[in-house]
Amino acid sequence: MQWTKVLGLGLGAAAFLGLGIILGHFAIPKEASSPAPQDLDLQILETVMGQLNASRIRENLRELSREPHVATSPRDEDLVQLLLQRWRDPESGLDSAEASNYEVLLSFPSQEQPNLVHVVGPTGDIIYSCRQTEENLTGEQGGPDVVQPYAAYAPPGSPQGLLVYANRGSEEDFKELQTQGIKLEGTIALTRYGGVGRGAKAVNAAKHRVAAVLVYTDPADINDGLSSPSETFPNSWYLPPSGVERGSYYEYFGDPLTPYLPAIPSSFRLDLANVSGFPPIPTQPIGFQDARDLLCQVNVSVHNRLELRNSSNVLGIIRGAVEPDRYVLYGNHRDSWVHGAVDPSSGTAVLLELSRVLGTLLKKGTWRPRRSIVFASWGAEEFGLIGSTEFTEEFFNKLQERTVAYINVDISVFANATLRVQGTPPVQSVVFSATKEIRSPGPGNLSIYDNWIRYFNRSSPVYGLVPSLGSLGAGSDYAPFIHFLGISSMDLAYTYDRSKTSARIYPTYHTAFDTFDYVDKFLDPGFGSHQAVAQTAGSVILRLSDSFFLPLNVSDYSETLLSFLQAAQQDLGALLEQHSISLGPLVAAVEKFDAEAAALGERISTLQNGSPDPLQVRMLNDQLMLLERTFLNPRAFPEERYYSHVLWAPRTGSVATFPGLSNACSRARDTAPGSEAWAEVQRQISIVVMALEGAAATLRPVADL
Repeated sequence: MQWTKVLGLGLGAAAFLGLGIILGHFAIPKEASSPAPQDLDLQILETVMGQLNASRIRENLRELSREPHVATSPRDEDLVQLLLQRWRDPESGLDSAEASNYEVLLSFPSQEQPNLVHVVGPTGDIIYSCRQTEENLTGEQGGPDVVQPYAAYAPPGSPQGLLVYANRGSEEDFKELQTQGIKLEGTIALTRYGGVGRGAKAVNAAKHRVAAVLVYTDPADINDGLSSPSETFPNSWYLPPSGVERGSYYEYFGDPLTPYLPAIPSSFRLDLANVSGFPPIPTQPIGFQDARDLLCQVNVSVHNRLELRNSSNVLGIIRGAVEPDRYVLYGNHRDSWVHGAVDPSSGTAVLLELSRVLGTLLKKGTWRPRRSIVFASWGAEEFGLIGSTEFTEEFFNKLQERTVAYINVDISVFANATLRVQGTPPVQSVVFSATKEIRSPGPGNLSIYDNWIRYFNRSSPVYGLVPSLGSLGAGSDYAPFIHFLGISSMDLAYTYDRSKTSARIYPTYHTAFDTFDYVDKFLDPGFGSHQAVAQTAGSVILRLSDSFFLPLNVSDYSETLLSFLQAAQQDLGALLEQHSISLGPLVAAVEKFDAEAAALGERISTLQNGSPDPLQVRMLNDQLMLLERTFLNPRAFPEERYYSHVLWAPRTGSVATFPGLSNACSRARDTAPGSEAWAEVQRQISIVVMALEGAAATLRPVADL
């Protein structure tokens, strides 16, 4: 991939520069003063904030969502060329831009044999048929490129059986049906979205010998209960009765055939018979209109096919002037299920505008960042974060060693009430600094920060009342960066007022009704919220790429660790004591981390108030950058794939503490003392203790071994 060559040229320059700094330090007389190091230029920051244009973002979105662009489709590849053209523009382009391909396993419905759901009579005659496509309400839902609603990676099959309503399709839901004396074997389970992941519904059903699963979007979950055509799109933002949520039902992320390896020609590929993570039984999504009409005997015919396809990532690079070997990554996926105006094109529209503004400054010679900035458009995210995962697999070592942070803007605007941020604790401070300086869209004169705190807040023992950041799961392309590589990450978006809607997500999510007009009319008229996200992301990028001292505050991890520790003590302490398991080592490790983080903060303050040697700052910045990596343990969760971050792995236990400890205690609770399950509890405590000890050691002065 050529981006490594471009950055490699910069690395040579960095090595030469580093040698020059060392030689110069000893050659210059002590009374001579060194030039001030490159730092964040507030005038450049102000210029960027002023040039990010809502109208341009709107036009970007119009073009991006003009046609359906499912992964690897001709339109998806057209958008690859559009990105390359923009990023190679002589007046507003970047230093370099290129596309790279991965051959990955995707799943599509058969065009010759559409997936079908019928209600059949005792003799097999068809009484009722579910819609094969959504109702063509605006002329955009009926084109040949609109992919039929389907459950990606669900196996083919044509089972027939009695319909059973199984609520969310959780394990508890199926057990409840059995408790009620309902025979599940051979039935068709009707489930609704939410509660558990898409694929988990089929996995849970198969355990009870259910023959197939149907999944629908309940208007109570997404439409505030409204369901009539006059109350839904195109008359409001709510999902119309025929709307069907598409999605991937693959359990993991990345290419299914090449786990932990990039999907390039030289990589080993699994035989299809050995691939895990696919739904075990036929599964099909339907609209809530059809869900209401289903009854009695149902026949489900699924004809999905697995296909090897070439999917492209596109990278655009601005080479750093001083530290080109330190990367600030900003990305979003490009592929959608249909038009994808909200998901993902609202994010790509922001990406294009932000790269245009920075590219224009670059081409004029006005600005070049201290560190390198990498813009990324990932392919095939909807099928399981495939493009970003393959990228992290191919460049695992380089990215781990050199990446400062990853910024993800997927759906940039769910709605237009407030900013919503998910991220790891060290990024909190840079987001706060950015949002305090940007005016919130809409009436009044509040900053984004002050508006945000009205909707999402928490009481911090250090800062008082502050906006609250959500944690990062696996819902978008940040997942491989945080869980697999241990890179400090964030996800930015504008969202809705939770007090005014119970919607699980914006109502037309993954349907053919997610169009430009839907965004323009209902989600963000005027595109002020899109502009606010662009300004927030732009400010964060400039602060991370230009600041002499990296604006990552590792002390903010102390609050999270203390919260996890207190939950363990309060909710698990008595149980652990019964089994002679002590939390003492964990307490000591949290205290040690807190002390080292505070000491590092003091050293930073001392250096900031003096005239530090750039190499001193470089070493300190590396400590900040590498802290997140110390929480990785690839053997901590052998049952999981890619999850190795001991603080942010999936938590199935009910106690909001360290996930490995919570999960292990949940499994061990009803087992005998001395069982393997209780040994696993002790192992998980040791894993966390060693991670915290390693983190504390990373924060100590680098000369202290």
